[in-house]
Amino acid sequence: MKVLLINGSPREHGCTDTALCEMVRVFEENGVETELLWIGKGPIAGCTACGACAKNGRCIYDDQVNGILARLDTIDGIVVGSPVYYAGVSGQITSFLDRLFYAGGGRMKGKPAASVVSCRRGGASAAFEIINKYFMMTNMPVVTSQYWNQVHGNTPDEVRQDLEGLQTVRTLAQNMTWLLRCIEAGKAAGVPEPVYEPKVRTNFIR
Repeated sequence: MKVLLINGSPREHGCTDTALCEMVRVFEENGVETELLWIGKGPIAGCTACGACAKNGRCIYDDQVNGILARLDTIDGIVVGSPVYYAGVSGQITSFLDRLFYAGGGRMKGKPAASVVSCRRGGASAAFEIINKYFMMTNMPVVTSQYWNQVHGNTPDEVRQDLEGLQTVRTLAQNMTWLLRCIEAGKAAGVPEPVYEPKVRTNFIR
C-alpha cells in the first residue's frame, strides 16, 4: 500500500510540511509506504481546457502533474496539504489539482483521499472544503478524523505546539490506514468494485 502526500505550500519545510510529516510517521509505523511530494514555489500552469489529456492521458504542460499521472495506478491513497490564503488554498495547488484531476479524474475512483490545511488563525474550514471537492467529484472515499484536518501556527515550531491539530492528523493517518486495509481485504475476499452507469451531463441552457 502506498500513500502520496502532496505539499501545496511554497515553503518546502513549513507548517504544511510539519503536519504531513506527522502523518508520514504514522503511516510508516503501520507499514504503509509513503511519498511526500513538494510541488515547489515556482509558477504552475493552470488548466487551459485544451482537451489534449482526453486523447493521451497526459497534460500538455510536462511537469510533476504528468509524473503523478504516469504512476497513478501504483498509488492507493492521496493526501493534499495546503496553507490557507484568504480563506482558500494556495494558487499553486489549485492549478496543480485542476490539471491532475481533469486529466486523471477517471482513474482516481476508489482511492481514499484526505485534505490537510495549515493556518495562522482562521479560514481553515473554507480551504479544507475546497480541496475535498476534488475528491467528492471523482468517486474517492473521503477519510475523516476527530476534527477538521487543520493545524494552527505561524512557524513549524508553533505547529508542533498545536497538540490537538497534530493528534487530528495522526488520527487521520490511522483512519486512512484502516480504510486501505479494508479495501485490500475486500479485494482479496472477492468483493467487487462499484459498477457505474454511463455518465450523464445535464446542461441548463437550451
